[in-house]
Amino acid sequence: MRRLLVTGFYLLNLLFLFSCRNREEEPPVFERIPAEKSGIQFANMITENDSVNLLDYEYVYNGGGVAVLDVNLDGLPDLFFSGNQVPSRLYLNLGNLQFKDITESAGIRGDNWATGVAVADVNGDGFPDLYVCSARVYGDARRTNRLYINNRKGGFTESAAAYGLAYTGFSTMAAFLDYDRDGDLDLFIATYANETWDTSVIHPKITDGSGKSADKLFQNNGNGTFTDVSKKAGMLIDGYGLGLAICDINNDNWPDIYVSNDYVDDDFIYLNNQNGTFTECAAKYLKHTSNFAMGNDIADINNDGLPDIMAVDMLPEDNERQKLFSGAKNYDKFMMTLAQGYLPSYMRNTLQLNNGNGTFSEIGQLAGVHATDWSWAPLLADFDNDGFKDLFISNGYPKDITNRDFSVYNKYAASPDAPNRLPENLSEQHRIMLRAVEELQGSKLQNYVFRNNGGDRPGDLTFTKKSDAWGLRELSFSNGAAYADLDNDGDLDLVVNNINDPVFLYKNRSNELKTNHYLRLKLVGDSLNTAGLGAKVSLYAGKNDVQYLENSPYRGFQSSVESVLHFGLGKTATADSLLIQWPDGKRTILRNVKANQVITVRHKDAVRGPVLPEKPKPVLFAEVAARLSIDFRHQENEYADFKVEHLLPHKYSQSGPGIAVGDVNGDGREDFFVGNSSGYPGKLFLQTADGRFTGKEFNLDQPLEDLGVLLFDADGDNDLDLFIVSGSNEQMAETSYYQPRLYRNDGQGNFSRDPSALPRITDSGSCVVAADYDRDGDLDLFVGGRVYPGKYPLPARSYILRNDGGKFSNVTDEVGGKALSRVGLVTSALWTDFDNDGQIDLMVAGEWMPVTVFKNDQGRFTNVSESLGLQHTRGWWNSLASGDFDNDGDMDYVLGNCGQNSRYKPTADEPIAVYAKDFDQNGTLDPVLTYYLQGQQQATHARDELIGQMNFMRRRFLKYADYAKSSFADLFMEEELKGAYVLTCDRFESVYLQNEGNGKFTLKPLPVQVQFAPLYGMTSLDVDQDGFLDLLTVGNSYATEVTIGRYDASIGLYLKGDGKGNFQPTPVTESGFTTTGDAKGLATLHTKTGQHLVLVTQNSGPLLAFSQPNQKPQRVLALQRTDAWAEITLANGQKRRQELAYGSTYLSQSARTLVLPVGVVSVTIYSFAGKARRVALTVS
Repeated sequence: MRRLLVTGFYLLNLLFLFSCRNREEEPPVFERIPAEKSGIQFANMITENDSVNLLDYEYVYNGGGVAVLDVNLDGLPDLFFSGNQVPSRLYLNLGNLQFKDITESAGIRGDNWATGVAVADVNGDGFPDLYVCSARVYGDARRTNRLYINNRKGGFTESAAAYGLAYTGFSTMAAFLDYDRDGDLDLFIATYANETWDTSVIHPKITDGSGKSADKLFQNNGNGTFTDVSKKAGMLIDGYGLGLAICDINNDNWPDIYVSNDYVDDDFIYLNNQNGTFTECAAKYLKHTSNFAMGNDIADINNDGLPDIMAVDMLPEDNERQKLFSGAKNYDKFMMTLAQGYLPSYMRNTLQLNNGNGTFSEIGQLAGVHATDWSWAPLLADFDNDGFKDLFISNGYPKDITNRDFSVYNKYAASPDAPNRLPENLSEQHRIMLRAVEELQGSKLQNYVFRNNGGDRPGDLTFTKKSDAWGLRELSFSNGAAYADLDNDGDLDLVVNNINDPVFLYKNRSNELKTNHYLRLKLVGDSLNTAGLGAKVSLYAGKNDVQYLENSPYRGFQSSVESVLHFGLGKTATADSLLIQWPDGKRTILRNVKANQVITVRHKDAVRGPVLPEKPKPVLFAEVAARLSIDFRHQENEYADFKVEHLLPHKYSQSGPGIAVGDVNGDGREDFFVGNSSGYPGKLFLQTADGRFTGKEFNLDQPLEDLGVLLFDADGDNDLDLFIVSGSNEQMAETSYYQPRLYRNDGQGNFSRDPSALPRITDSGSCVVAADYDRDGDLDLFVGGRVYPGKYPLPARSYILRNDGGKFSNVTDEVGGKALSRVGLVTSALWTDFDNDGQIDLMVAGEWMPVTVFKNDQGRFTNVSESLGLQHTRGWWNSLASGDFDNDGDMDYVLGNCGQNSRYKPTADEPIAVYAKDFDQNGTLDPVLTYYLQGQQQATHARDELIGQMNFMRRRFLKYADYAKSSFADLFMEEELKGAYVLTCDRFESVYLQNEGNGKFTLKPLPVQVQFAPLYGMTSLDVDQDGFLDLLTVGNSYATEVTIGRYDASIGLYLKGDGKGNFQPTPVTESGFTTTGDAKGLATLHTKTGQHLVLVTQNSGPLLAFSQPNQKPQRVLALQRTDAWAEITLANGQKRRQELAYGSTYLSQSARTLVLPVGVVSVTIYSFAGKARRVALTVS
């Protein structure tokens, strides 16, 4: 009896626990409605045969689309499904999510291979018509696109030929738009030619309209006919068009066209020239695209009123499928594509965030939506009505055609070098290949849905995968998809077209589950554009956000969504206002609109607003390099690091240029020097009396690679000498190629190298910074060591060079030991007094390194990082900058890292790591990088890459499948890993390090916009003169290996400080501070005309110069050679500490002048030796 009681008690506890867990679980948003209930029996069945197969038609499994239309205007959305081998079907909505097949009675023919479906009222009678695209290798007659005109009686009449729209090419999707704004709807068709290309060859772009794959534009003649105006309108470039969207990308109120293309072809942004023509402008707006881009959608993901672009590709989410489908990275092929004029492209989904200034930042990896396998239809819509657009992505492919075991074997089998593999008879070869493809299996996959986190975390740009939690658990080969409120309950239901499976119909249960509100908008246009296509709607409701939608139903892949515009409102019960901008320029404004209703807005009630020229908004910064005669462009000598060290994560030969500011000729005006790469001269710019600059090439020692540069008085003769660090990895280690250089100044700005000034140094270097650490009255140096050439990830030696009367001695071992000389792969350093004890300390950061602080104790250095709580700060750090950001009298720091827009997401529990050893005992170091994916440690390298470095891996993993199923723990035997050199990294965020004044630091990630890309150059200054330090930052890295792709999403940032250690990003449209490329160094300079310049260097790009045209005059104090820091007393009693650094951030040195902030009462300046001089000032 006792045993039964105990058991019963245990079961009751279990039931209680499970009931609690169930209450906490998120109820599914979507409920799948079975075909037996819905009546939708459609399934896009495809059976391969001798004429329908992947070899003869590679797009055989691209599937069909979905279209939403209200056939009979009864207020219930009906559904059309395009079929390939099976007839397309039309279903009438009977209510309660029940449908009736009316295909035959409606007059829909199904004998063509249907692809995309566009819904529009083509003839302006108020009823929706259907345009169905066609493809497949039938004759032209069976590949003719169909136009079904609604006869207003529940049926349609096929009328493509009569309208001039019986196009017989290979069509993926079509879209109607009024491109010439004449009031009627024109037609654009995304096309491709069924041509077989050797994908190993990069074909030149065809840009003159002579190719077979140029897209088509048909102009509406206004009389029921259309005319092909493709060439006349500028549709001249060949591509493999798979995705199509219409959007006013540049916000000029004219519709533009976005086409996502397969293979190497760039995606197209056809910008409307407002004169009947278009110009393809993708390279102007985008830094890179998806490689095998399929569907796309354009919508505003962050409620800033700007359209963002989502395009999908085929990168799998899990390690096994990634490794099974990945070959070796092909650096040469990538460089060939760039040489042919193509944009960089990478095999992953891309999310292009609109910056509002004509540029986009691609943040798919930061957002967490970059890897969804073989994807087709991305749909951005608010599925949970919280006011932010979520993301659905359909995916799956019936044949794993990119399986490396399959593709490599069959490529070899078909080659002439394969004896006895295939018969010489080509038809027999074809037959055998067909059999191989027929036997090849595919993997049904789950479709993805991501919740936008912006509703919970304002300003957040990430998404969370919710496929399971929201009820999308089915496995399938899904293609086209569309959303609509099929049951008129105020949320968006979802319909998905599948290959070889019935359609998925998902009922959205958001309104049943939450108290979120919604508002739906039905637009009624004029007599010819009855649905108001092209209208733009902005909804204002609470906070400062604005929701933005454009009225174009062509979204995702081959599909048309419901034409009613849907807004989720979250907890807001009333929208403050709605602004509808109609295509003809008229406007409708609605105020205080109650939620939870469908409202109809008619064009006839709109008014024409006053046509006033927009006044340009004043911005804080203006780019003035050309005006100031600053004409420098960095040139990189291309060196293929990856061919020498195959497993590098990025290049080490592409790191500059550095920049240094100072008055080199003693005329009282600040000049600057910028370095260059091996084989190209640096340049010295001298400031003239009018604030302009004259440049003089610095031709000394051109074969060497300039990295860190520094202007300082090395010999006490009161002029600035020039120190240049030699870096890169382009030459053998331990050679004079890496010897740093000291150039003596004759006092007039003429320099000559003093080979006897420095000890022999043969380590590849990075940065250089100066300070009088031993308080003897001269300036000593720290030179950071970067990497040991040919033996990554071993660090080069770093050096403390003591100034002994103008000559420098290597005292590293004496004052710091190996802890300092072998501190790591250094990228940046600061001489800084972190603890306010009057002795200048040394802070060092670098790749695979924690933030490392060496405390100065009477000229001896001890690593105190752990006692400061910095032991868990291992990153891929690039830069350090100091500033008293909270005005509390001690130094805080900003640290530039790799950022979070990366495939890798290291944490303390799941770090990225490198294991280096001569595993194959061939005399070279083999560095194997690992990261965590879905909780398991994996090698970052594909099988081919690993075998290329260590051939014994071929025997260990005979097949790609074997390697794909292996984790890092399976790659090496335990004995093999013994003695490996191991480095780890546990964070990629760029951070703010707040000095708490008690020997501890608090680390806070910088705003998400800073995390878009690696952070390099930065500076602290009071931009808006409010008494608080702000930040300017620049970054990017184009030195990455090609499968990871360039980090290029940064366009520069102005971060406004609040005096408490918090920073607010300022939109570039307000700041005007924008960089265009691979930005590196950043330095400030003051002109005699009162301008404060910000100089930005870019690798393989022009040097940029920014001024503040509306800045109020500021007092600038000149400094003495040994001035170290200043204590600034403000009118409010706060005391700010400012260090007067010789070099900081990334390879940069700003002017050594003290800009006095607003509200300063007094300034006390201290030398390195602790001597003070006080400057009394009046309150400003």
